[in-house]
Amino acid sequence: MTTTPDRKRPGRPPGASDTRDRILSCARELFARNGIDNTSIRAIAADAGVDPALVHHYFGTKTQLFAAAIHIPIDPMTIIGPLREVPVDQIGRVLPSLLLPLWDSELGKGFIATLRSILGGSNDVSLFRAFLQEVITAEVGSRVDDPPGSGRVRVQFVVSQLVGIVMARYILELEPFKSLPVEQIVDTVAPNLQRYLTGELPRMS
Repeated sequence: MTTTPDRKRPGRPPGASDTRDRILSCARELFARNGIDNTSIRAIAADAGVDPALVHHYFGTKTQLFAAAIHIPIDPMTIIGPLREVPVDQIGRVLPSLLLPLWDSELGKGFIATLRSILGGSNDVSLFRAFLQEVITAEVGSRVDDPPGSGRVRVQFVVSQLVGIVMARYILELEPFKSLPVEQIVDTVAPNLQRYLTGELPRMS
């Protein structure tokens, strides 16, 4: 009777979990130190002692890796990407229309948890700042940079209002704001957001 050698079951290779965690740890450190734009997949792989292909295998794109690093449960580009097709004069309405249903969903709980940890003194604040300044500003700020140099502050005004909504609705859970329909909040804040993006701003010193 001939016996056939045991075949290894397919699955996660030994130490895969440790490797993934090491990549994530190195990514957090490099993103926090150098920012997103100045951190490459190759640099993260070198720091973690792995092949760049393995980083892509576990995390996909650089923005997906960054999302994992700051515990955002989805790729930020799934929200930011569609904004590229939105006319500038409609971004103020479309942005909260995309974000509020996400924040109200199960996926949104990860974002809220991240914000809570930042408020509690987590060192993720530098990563979150990089996300706001490099990803959001790069994607939206360049489209509303009129007069030249105002795009960054325009986006930061928008972010300040959106973070305020998150605080009131999900962190402090203020009623009746917490229970307002998404459409009502969007209708109320959209004109303000659009003014921040394309309206006249006070002269900056």
